[in-house]
Amino acid sequence: MGSSNMTSAYGPVTNPWQRRGDAAPLVPGGSSGGSAAAVAANIAMGATATDTGGSIRQPASFCGIAGIKPTYGRCSRWGIVAFASSLDQAGPVARSVEDCAILLGSMSGYDAKDSTSVDVAVPDFRAACARGVKGMKIGIPAEYRPENLPGEIAALWEQGIGWLREAGAEIVDVSLPHTKYGLATYYIVAPAEASSNLARYDGVRFGARVEGEDLIDLYERTRAAGFGDEVKRRIMIGTYVLSAGYYEAYYLRAQKVRALILRDFTEAFAKVDALLTPTAPSAAFAQGEKPSDPVQMYLNDVFTVPASMAGIPGLSVPAGLDSQGLPLGLQVLGRHFDEESVFAVGAALERAAGFSAKPAVRA
Repeated sequence: MGSSNMTSAYGPVTNPWQRRGDAAPLVPGGSSGGSAAAVAANIAMGATATDTGGSIRQPASFCGIAGIKPTYGRCSRWGIVAFASSLDQAGPVARSVEDCAILLGSMSGYDAKDSTSVDVAVPDFRAACARGVKGMKIGIPAEYRPENLPGEIAALWEQGIGWLREAGAEIVDVSLPHTKYGLATYYIVAPAEASSNLARYDGVRFGARVEGEDLIDLYERTRAAGFGDEVKRRIMIGTYVLSAGYYEAYYLRAQKVRALILRDFTEAFAKVDALLTPTAPSAAFAQGEKPSDPVQMYLNDVFTVPASMAGIPGLSVPAGLDSQGLPLGLQVLGRHFDEESVFAVGAALERAAGFSAKPAVRA
């Protein structure tokens, strides 16, 4: 769990990209940074990944590749260890938007083994990539322009808006007023569901077993050894907000705010066909460079979390490099089960950006 990939049980994942003139190892983003790094390093043509609050889109941005979180329920979650059941969604990462479309077409479809799987037709996502955006209305949400948004991110966003306008799209300003509550709401709902889902990993039926002197000792030793620091932190937060004295004050209220976030998107999509935003508030950072304060780390999800809370599809497209030669991504958001429009806009951005940069081969 987490947006750095520094807390994996297998050790940190290293991004194949490096800053110009700087050999410091960079994070690939998370939590699907292993998949993103493998694709960016040319180890694989594409990879499966999972997104709960941005774990496909943020690594895709950090690693200079494409990645899509489809609509909640589009892909089966059967076989995936549950983190937050109302948010988790499988999807692909690949080196192009079209490759993501091909992979998603293969991954999508109803699965009776997954109670959240939705029985809807799977369209030809690949064909949608050639559609173009002429006549489409693209929304630009005002709330995705925080005061501290880095200049390079803002400039790339403006460039993306220009590319779509030149391709024939109409640009429309929209408002998502409850976006500012997205992160706080997510970090109540997701840990609460993680606490519940991961309770089964006690060494009896699930999880690596560490023997103890008695049953309680076995539980404590197993869970101490089996979970990393970030997972433990989220389990503890979740257990707290679900406790009898705080359930209504935190979890119940967060669910109400989540409904307002979804309403914002529903109202915006009554006016536009898709939304364009930055994917992440920065390029990849060095391992150990960010503050140890977990709240500061959680801010990496500020642009991706609202779409996860609403269950809508989101695609990250590599669109440029920052001043240090690191990739930056733009995010396309769409209506529920309208990945076709998302791919149409994403492919148009990809063609306009002409992103062909690759990470340097390590010595």
